[in-house]
Amino acid sequence: MSEEITQGIPDGRSFEDRVFARFDVIDARFDGMDARLDGMDARLQSLETQAERRALETKPIWERALAEILELKQGLANVERKLDILTRDIVQVRADQAHAESRLGKLESQSLE
Repeated sequence: MSEEITQGIPDGRSFEDRVFARFDVIDARFDGMDARLDGMDARLQSLETQAERRALETKPIWERALAEILELKQGLANVERKLDILTRDIVQVRADQAHAESRLGKLESQSLE
């Protein structure tokens, strides 16, 4: 190995001064990042506040819509019950009509004899 001493950096400052200068640069960058993060945090908080306000504004609309859906569902259940009764009535009328036609047919055949 060579006994040659590493050449000094032309800056002329001591090693410690150069290290501390680099630390100062790093600290400045961290401060800048902190400021940017604070700005982003404020914007995010503003968006959250707006979202909460909108949720409160639209809550009555959703509650009203859900109530109307429930009312519609109950009305539909009533219509289904009525259709069921109507269907049974129609079937009964058709059965009675078939029975009456059968009796009429027998009477007609007896009168022709």
